[in-house]
Amino acid sequence: MSISKPKVVIVHDFLTYFGGAEQVLRSLHNLYPKAPIYTLLYDEYKMKRYFPDAKIRTSFLNKLPQFFKKRKKYLFPFMPTAAETFDLRDFDIVVSSSSSFAKGIITKPKTTHICYCHTPTRFLWDWHLNYLKENKVNGIKKVLILPILHYMRMWDKSASERVDYFIANSRNTARRIKKFYGAKSEVIYPPCDIRKGSYEYAKSSDILTDGQQSQYEDSYFLIVSRLSPYKKIDIAVEAFNKLDLPLVIIGDGQDRKRLENMAEKNIKILGFQNEDKLAEYYQNCQAFIFPGEDDFGITAVEAMSYGKPVLSFRKGGLLETIIEGETGEFFDDAIPEILADGVRRLKNNYTKYNSEKIKDQANKFSRENFEEKIKQFVSNISNL
Repeated sequence: MSISKPKVVIVHDFLTYFGGAEQVLRSLHNLYPKAPIYTLLYDEYKMKRYFPDAKIRTSFLNKLPQFFKKRKKYLFPFMPTAAETFDLRDFDIVVSSSSSFAKGIITKPKTTHICYCHTPTRFLWDWHLNYLKENKVNGIKKVLILPILHYMRMWDKSASERVDYFIANSRNTARRIKKFYGAKSEVIYPPCDIRKGSYEYAKSSDILTDGQQSQYEDSYFLIVSRLSPYKKIDIAVEAFNKLDLPLVIIGDGQDRKRLENMAEKNIKILGFQNEDKLAEYYQNCQAFIFPGEDDFGITAVEAMSYGKPVLSFRKGGLLETIIEGETGEFFDDAIPEILADGVRRLKNNYTKYNSEKIKDQANKFSRENFEEKIKQFVSNISNL
């Protein structure tokens, strides 16, 4: 008698924007192509190209008018209920990809729930005061929203207890899972889109002999990020305004208009770019700038996959990916003057960077490594 394979389902917070979490989701879908993907909100126009053959199933929130779907923060109080209403009775293994609500799904007692956690819900825990400040929540608004955040924080802690196994995207995230949820986790780094194509300009940061100059002395620095206040892109804009060096910013988000108003002529904010165009910008940049704190920071690893050095804020997951003095540099305070000093050090140290060594470091975070480790993790717990 043949033993049937366990039925797998994937749950993801939101499919409205393609970022690092969605790269993880794409790899999970590649591992389990027959598994349907449940998500709270889905933008088919933006996301169909990334998941053309996936079976996408959405919550009742996805039926709301676009006005609300584009302003997710108004829907936050309803998202716990939306996650709990997914009917997952037919599945043996649930893999949730979560930084907020997807881990709160309800399963049968015999169903195994594995959560790949990008971060404990930031706006409820260590970032909640920043969240209020960034969204200008004051006065009566603050009085009304604080009890809601308190309720959601209790729900989030309770939801974490429904997870059977946590996987963290970095040691940094694993520490936060332990602190806020009291749970252990295994670290499996997320997949980076390591390009295998032509590296026409990748040699520009190789070790140079005395007297040689990099062909990229006059080229641009690059940021690829969601344009949200917590990403601290404004610090980089202020720094490059003073440095008068070319900076290209790729990405979109609520902070875009403010950043455009701040930027001088040496800074270009290009918005969303497709994968091929993004690859060109990575390939042709001088170096990559990562101004904020992140739980992992996948775009920095993408830049390194092209042999590009990275300047990063000395906090979070990038401490696990950047080797100081070899694949990039750090700056210690999130203020424009200190970031600007980091850029100067980066320029002064060009001759120390070797693009092949930088690429080798990035290869440790390949999609193949990620998928193999996830497959092994699921196999091990299935045999328990």
